[in-house]
Amino acid sequence: MTERNAYQKERLRMVETQLRARGLRDDRVLEAMARVPRHLFIPIMERPYAYEDRALPIGEGQTISQPFMVAIMTELLDLGPADKVLEIGTGSGYQAAVLSLLSREVHTVERVPELYERTTTVLRDAGYENVVTYLSDGTLGLPEEAPFDAILITAAAPDIPVPILEQLDDGGRLVAPVGSRYGQTLIRIHRKGDLYDKSYSTPCVFVPLIGRHGFSPDSA
Repeated sequence: MTERNAYQKERLRMVETQLRARGLRDDRVLEAMARVPRHLFIPIMERPYAYEDRALPIGEGQTISQPFMVAIMTELLDLGPADKVLEIGTGSGYQAAVLSLLSREVHTVERVPELYERTTTVLRDAGYENVVTYLSDGTLGLPEEAPFDAILITAAAPDIPVPILEQLDDGGRLVAPVGSRYGQTLIRIHRKGDLYDKSYSTPCVFVPLIGRHGFSPDSA
């Protein structure tokens, strides 16, 4: 059995008991979650817990989100196979891998050099060829690749950074955890011309989004 398939039963159990049983119904998202080997994106010492219902440390003060949160954020994006996606906060690369199975291409930005280098290697070695990684201040977005059909912010923001919002295409969707350093709510924005319809989803707690349009390192 290859390392990629070593935890196949655990992945399927995760999908049924943590996702489908809690109300997630998008079959494409559930299939993607069943396919992506979450254990490859976390440190070896954490791999026995890879498919448990919790976030796990990945080093550099960062975490990989619990599977339920990855799935619900992905479902809220309502991705299509032709979509171009921007992810702010690459982290482990797991979320980017899930997004890549549901879209045409994923551009993902990480600010921590060690995570950027490690994750770029993991994604490449795992065969996610439609994911492009960048090392920069994610709060600035990625203007050279804009506009995007969908944008996902995977760190807590005090508000949606204006440069990122401006990079959302007409008809596009943006999902982000917005709130204080210690507690947020998932927000979904659907752009319709010059209007940005906002809706609220589930409470959550993410690591802070650091950068020019996010939290400062001192406050975080």
